[in-house]
Amino acid sequence: MVAAQDVRRVALGLPRTYEALVRDRVKFKVGRIVYLSISPDETTMGFAHPKEERAALVAAQPDKFLMPVPSDERYNWVQVRLAALDPDELDELVVDAWCMAVPRGVAVAELSRRGLIGPGRGRPTQEEKR
Repeated sequence: MVAAQDVRRVALGLPRTYEALVRDRVKFKVGRIVYLSISPDETTMGFAHPKEERAALVAAQPDKFLMPVPSDERYNWVQVRLAALDPDELDELVVDAWCMAVPRGVAVAELSRRGLIGPGRGRPTQEEKR
């Protein structure tokens, strides 16, 4: 189980992220792009996620994931119950959402720093392609 302070710790550890309070919701942004939002009661988190994948995500784990409110369905957005997440899942969701908000080079640098891509991991590096 994770809480809002765990979300804050992970999000604020990512380059270019800042926190904003908008209509009683804590939001995490890169520039003007919101990639995370915590509900006022701190029980759910909205996060950037590809629209074309969210129905499958929600259908696979309906006890954990929720469709966004109707007004947010036009965006790349889905929600998750924080109590249903473990710290590793939270880290993965936050980093993936952040990657949708930053330039590709910034994302690649951070993922490489974390050891999530590079030699033997994820996508091949330029050296591996040769």
